[in-house]
Amino acid sequence: MRGIVVTGTLVLVTLGIGNHLWWLAAGVLLYLYATHGRGSPGTPPPAGAAGLPDSYRAYRDRRDRQAKWERRYRRERPFESRRQQREKSK
Repeated sequence: MRGIVVTGTLVLVTLGIGNHLWWLAAGVLLYLYATHGRGSPGTPPPAGAAGLPDSYRAYRDRRDRQAKWERRYRRERPFESRRQQREKSK
């Protein structure tokens, strides 16, 4: 994340040689990173938000995303997926 912000700032400063609005954009980018970046705490969840713990929710999201990609892979590459299934069953 830090590398992206630094690279973006350098690009905006380089573009700002001819147009001072790019300097302003670079300043805004650095300000937003400083206030909402990695080191600052995030906003707390609403008090009424009952539900699953974040760790399980994150696990479930990763699991669902992986299943979606696996279904897509099997749909787009049927011969390869059958070959992999045969190798697993050996």
